[in-house]
Amino acid sequence: GCNPLAETGRSKLQNQRAVLNQQILRAVRMRAGAENLLRATTNNKVREQVLLELSFVNSDLQILKEELEGLNISVEVYQNTEETFSIPLVPLGLKETKEVDFTLPLKDFILEHYSEDGSEYEDEIADLMDLRQACRTPSRDEAGIEMLISYFLQLGYVENRFFPPTRHMGVLFTWYDSFTGVPVCQQNLLLEKASILFNIGALYTQIGTRCNRQTQTGLENAVDAFQRAAGVLSYLKETFTHTPSYDMSPAMLNVLVKMMLAQAQECAFEQISLPGIRNEFFTLVKMTQEVAKVGEVYMMVNTAMTQEPVKENIPYSWSKLVQVKSDHYRALAHYFIATILCDHELQSSDDEDQQEKALSQLYGHVPEGLMVLTVLKDKVQRKQLGKAHLRKAIVYHEEALRVCGLCKKLRNIDVLQEVLTAAHKRSLLKYAQQETEDDFLSLIQAPDILPKTEHKVETIAPQFSKVKVKDFFHRLGPLSVFSAKQRWTAPRTIRCRCAAGELGFSLKGGSPVQIHCLDPVCSAAAMGLKEGDYIVSVGGVDCKWLGVKEVLEKLKSVGEQPLEFEVISCQDTTASLHSRSATYSVGMQKTYSLICLAMEENKIDQTKKAPLKLPFLSWGTKNRQKAASTLCLPSAVAGSSQIKKKLSPFTLLGTESSLY
Repeated sequence: GCNPLAETGRSKLQNQRAVLNQQILRAVRMRAGAENLLRATTNNKVREQVLLELSFVNSDLQILKEELEGLNISVEVYQNTEETFSIPLVPLGLKETKEVDFTLPLKDFILEHYSEDGSEYEDEIADLMDLRQACRTPSRDEAGIEMLISYFLQLGYVENRFFPPTRHMGVLFTWYDSFTGVPVCQQNLLLEKASILFNIGALYTQIGTRCNRQTQTGLENAVDAFQRAAGVLSYLKETFTHTPSYDMSPAMLNVLVKMMLAQAQECAFEQISLPGIRNEFFTLVKMTQEVAKVGEVYMMVNTAMTQEPVKENIPYSWSKLVQVKSDHYRALAHYFIATILCDHELQSSDDEDQQEKALSQLYGHVPEGLMVLTVLKDKVQRKQLGKAHLRKAIVYHEEALRVCGLCKKLRNIDVLQEVLTAAHKRSLLKYAQQETEDDFLSLIQAPDILPKTEHKVETIAPQFSKVKVKDFFHRLGPLSVFSAKQRWTAPRTIRCRCAAGELGFSLKGGSPVQIHCLDPVCSAAAMGLKEGDYIVSVGGVDCKWLGVKEVLEKLKSVGEQPLEFEVISCQDTTASLHSRSATYSVGMQKTYSLICLAMEENKIDQTKKAPLKLPFLSWGTKNRQKAASTLCLPSAVAGSSQIKKKLSPFTLLGTESSLY
């Protein structure tokens, strides 16, 4: 990972994000205490003081949220250092987390479950913790992506080795929401995996914004990075469907996927136009449709951002920037088609049919009384329609400038203002060149343009198989046998002698080998060897990874001397009781919730309707009106029936998948 103390622009932003997260946590706790006191007291004087305190705390929370939003729109830090005349792209900030100490829980589990000395695995545990620490500050390149993926894959091994489905390990994972700064704390390893996936997608967006958009290679890399970011976020949405964090909720991830694909489409258009746009009929037709496609996808993103429950948590500046881009690129589409109509009169040498076909593809319908061929031939109609498109382009440009002016954060982005102003002036100049005295007679309305692209962008699914990782805890044995789901007896030592070169049993299987066809009267059986036992060591040498041939050679190499080897037996696993554990998720209306990891699905009442999901954290007046605590402590009364009513909105499933 990068040096966390490095004074780079990106690290400063992440440090500011971490500080804001802590301030938000303190404010949320203060508000929770005040709300609990408000519900508990009947003293009017105390209620007045508490209400006054709540108003101050809510104001502080709103200010902190605005500061966090300012970090999310600090796009200039992530852009390429080369001077460019392009609208900035939006990256995602990395989720922040707290340190996790795996040492004691894993050492205890190794001793209890695998009957081995946990202190012998201190190096492996240290490697795991070092890798996690490095993942908090990944480098903004392919090496950083590879490191995050390697940790994600390593978590798969750790989950199978140390996290049984019937209980929690006591390891608390804390991750902060990327948009609200609210922490989510759980003992579920799936929160860790989901958050790492989010950071992989976020890092891809930062790589995409860093690419040099003044070169073909840079734009190709940007398109690829945003497509991969969309693929990772889409995979996260499909795989972890009940995440307890706003930034990883299905609705939010759906918006983020659309936004990344829109930015990929924008870079694809810039890639086409990088060599320059020739003022030629068919070239302008193609560019009109391409830029109209960019405007359309941004319009779809803007629509998605204004839907519940996303609109209350999406940064205001993001939604305004998306709206600005939608208007800007639609204005460019109308400007290009106006240039076609105003600058390219039909000549005798031109292919009339080809031009008519090309122009017809731009419209879903033409204004009443007009025909495409007539417009091409009639100079007056051609000019009137061209001016109608210019008027519409100017309207879109002015709307983009107006929306940009509404947002303080966007007003401070100089290059955005320059691009919008230059495009607006260009359309005004073009319109001024077409002015005539009888212009007031022109009542034609410019029709909408049909978007079309030859460079369609799609999500690229994450390719985890390309990153090769080795299980840190390889020495515990093959994962198919030595996992947290299977319980084994402590190793038993078997001492016996070979009778006439015969062991009294045969071996089968892969690694580790299994006892097969055991002679019940042989000396090994008398020492407690059972059919189906696994051999884990011979003569004090570990043989969990050895095959039948290698183990037989070790057994027979002893000769006439007494044979000594260790075996383990599989324990019968009875149906586990429901495991309950407290989940700490600050910022939810029900923070401490009992998660029922039901293992006996046949006992679930299928006819019982699941309760409605509780709404997401809402900043501002709505939350104040509800006066619902964002930090509800569990009842101190044993056996209280109220606990059942405080299930987290994300813990309503009663299956082995738990939260996800």
